[in-house]
Amino acid sequence: MKTKFLLSIFALGLIVSAFSQKPTMELTFTAENNGQYVPLDSILIENLTQGGDTTLYAPDTVLVIDYVTSIGDNKAIGENTLAVSQNYPNPFKGKTEVNLYLPEKEHIKITVRDIVGRELAQYKSTLNRGNHSFAFYSGNEKYYLLTVTGKQSSKTIKMLNANGNTTYGRKCKIVYNDYGDNAIGFKSQKAINDFVFSLGDELEYTAFSNIGEKSIIDSPTGNQTYTFQYLIGIPCPGTPTVTYEGQVYNTVLIDDQCWLKEDLNVGTRINGSVSMSDNSTIEKYCYDDNEANCDTYGGLYQWDEMMQYTTTPGVQGICPPDWHLPTNEEWKILEGTVDSQYPVGDPEWNNTNWRGYDAGERLKSENDWNSGGNGTNLYGFTAFPMGYSDYAGVFNLLGDNSYFWSSTEATTYGSYSRMMKYDNSGVFLDSTWKTSGCAVRCVMD
Repeated sequence: MKTKFLLSIFALGLIVSAFSQKPTMELTFTAENNGQYVPLDSILIENLTQGGDTTLYAPDTVLVIDYVTSIGDNKAIGENTLAVSQNYPNPFKGKTEVNLYLPEKEHIKITVRDIVGRELAQYKSTLNRGNHSFAFYSGNEKYYLLTVTGKQSSKTIKMLNANGNTTYGRKCKIVYNDYGDNAIGFKSQKAINDFVFSLGDELEYTAFSNIGEKSIIDSPTGNQTYTFQYLIGIPCPGTPTVTYEGQVYNTVLIDDQCWLKEDLNVGTRINGSVSMSDNSTIEKYCYDDNEANCDTYGGLYQWDEMMQYTTTPGVQGICPPDWHLPTNEEWKILEGTVDSQYPVGDPEWNNTNWRGYDAGERLKSENDWNSGGNGTNLYGFTAFPMGYSDYAGVFNLLGDNSYFWSSTEATTYGSYSRMMKYDNSGVFLDSTWKTSGCAVRCVMD
C-alpha cells in the first residue's frame, strides 16, 4: 500500500511538472534569392498586436518563444524609467542612430565598447526630460555594445556594422542630434526586453541582408520555418526579353519596376559634330563616332530626340511599345529600392549632386570600368561606363562615367539626368543640357 501511495505522488508530480512548463514554439528564419541561399545579418520580430520587439543577430536565426511572456520579465512594463531604442538601421554601414528617453532631467553617460569590452567612444551630459537622438559613427569593428547609464538604471543594445566600414576616420564617435519633450511613439528598450506574445498575436518579421530587407506578417500557432524570398536580378515575369528594331534586349525586375537591362540602341548614327535634325528619323551618336561603341554600350541621344518632340512625362518616346522613358520620380524609386541606407521616399533622393549611400555601387556593372571600379551589379541593372557627348558634341569619359536621361525637364534648356562614376558609390542628380548625348533606359508601363 505504501508503495502504491508513493507511486501516486510521483505520478502526480510528473503531471504538475508537465502542466507547469510554459508551452513554447520555435520560429526558424532563412532566405533565398531565386533558389540560392542568402545569409541574413539580422531578423527583427515585432508584435503588431501588443507592441514590443526583439532582434536576432547572425548566426542566430532561430527564436524560441513561450505563449505568454516570451522573452524577458514583464515586471518592468509600465515603469517610468530610462529607455533606449534599438539603433536604426541595424545592421548599418558606417552610421546609425539611437534614441534615448529620460523620464526626468538627469546626468547620463553613453559608452560604446567592442565585443571584447574595449571602450571605443563615450558621451557624457546632463539632459532634460524627453527624447534625445544620437548618431553613432563606427570604426572597423563589426559588433558594438552601446550602454546608456543614468542615476538609477543602465540599458545596453547590440549593434551590427554590416560590412566593417568606417565613416569617421578610423575612430568611433557619438554625436548628439536632436531633442524632443514628447514621449509618445517612442520605441523603448523596455519593449525589446519585455517582448510579449500570446496565441493569436500578429507578428511582423523583417530580415536584413546585404541585398536589402524583406518582411513577412503572420500569426504563428506552432513551430514554423519562414523563408524570405528575394527576387533580385531576375528577368521580368512573362517578359524576359524584348525584341525592338531588330535587337533583343534583356529585362530585369527590381522590386515592382521592370527595366531594360541594356541601354537603348536604335536609330541611324550621325557624327557627334552634327546636330540632330528635327525629323521623324531617330538619330543617335556613337562614342568617338564608332559604331562598335553603340554595339557595346548603346546609343547616345539628345533629349529632344529621345522624347520624339513631346514634353509629356512618362511618354513612350523612342522606347518600345508598352515601355516608356523613366521620369525623375521613377529614377528616385529605383535608387531608394537598391540603396542599403536610404529607402524609397527618403528626403535624401530630393537632393541634387551626389546622393545615397551605395545605390550607384549596386547599379553599376562589375567590369568595364577604368581602374576596376567599385560596381557590384547586385540588382542586375548593369549600368555601363558609356561616357557622354557634351553640348558641343565632344565625347568624354568612356570607361569612367555613365549618364542616363530622365524624361523630366529641369529648366527650359536642361533636363534631369543620372550620372555614376567608377569610384563613387552614390548617384549624381543634376540638370544636363538637352543638346548633350546621354544613354536611354526604358521602363515597362
